Amino acid sequence: MTRKQKRMAVIAGGVSFIMVAVLLVMFAFSQSVAYFFMPGDLKTAQISPGTRIRLGGLVEAGSVKRDAGSTVTFVVTDGTNTVPVSYTGILPDLFREGQGVVTEGSFDAASHAFVADSVLAKHDENYMPKEVADRLKKDGVWEDGSGKGMAQPKGEAAGAIKP
Repeated sequence: MTRKQKRMAVIAGGVSFIMVAVLLVMFAFSQSVAYFFMPGDLKTAQISPGTRIRLGGLVEAGSVKRDAGSTVTFVVTDGTNTVPVSYTGILPDLFREGQGVVTEGSFDAASHAFVADSVLAKHDENYMPKEVADRLKKDGVWEDGSGKGMAQPKGEAAGAIKP
């Protein structure tokens, strides 16, 4: 083998190594991608069973129910559409009704229910994903600067108690 052939073999081996490394990294990223949806998006989305997604929106007032053990069910809303969520585990300290939340898990289109394996609570739009905050503001659900998250429905006074 000549010197030129040895050099070409080393270069070819290096390029092959880099290509394999890039392919492995791309495969790893494709396995960890979780697409983001709002409750309204899930009506039209074609999600195959078992696909991991992220569901974001606001926790609907009066929807949090604690079952036996550490299972919690609640409803995520974007102001017009809702999706029931069940989660088993310890909720974050900032989790409460009327506040922003991003859950990650799988959606069952047949029962229209979301099974979460992680919950991220957000206390205002500064920490909410841009897509969620923009969508909620566009729909008129989010009040800027109020610190309360959910806007009062039109025609109701602040602090009014619903029957």
